[in-house]
Amino acid sequence: MEDAVPEMPVAEEEPAPEPEPGSEPVPAPEDDPAAPAPLNVPRTPTGNADVDAALDRLGDADHLATDGHVEVYEDVHRGLRDALTALDARPGPPVPPSQHGPRS
Repeated sequence: MEDAVPEMPVAEEEPAPEPEPGSEPVPAPEDDPAAPAPLNVPRTPTGNADVDAALDRLGDADHLATDGHVEVYEDVHRGLRDALTALDARPGPPVPPSQHGPRS
């Protein structure tokens, strides 16, 4: 004769609590249309490391709320301005000597 194994009672799941009247459910972040979302704007490398780094920084705004964009944009603007200033500060190629003799 085999020993009978008693059946374990199955716990019933309690239903989720009903939301209070007048309260709206909070959407999940991926369902929230106001949540930050990448713009997926392509950025083509320029060949200038400073400019490319500044443009890559724009991708940081993709994950921020709109009020955080200003800081990123100002940082990128500063980086681009510095890159342009650096171009002006570099000495240019040497000027070739004049082929015409001195004028009197």
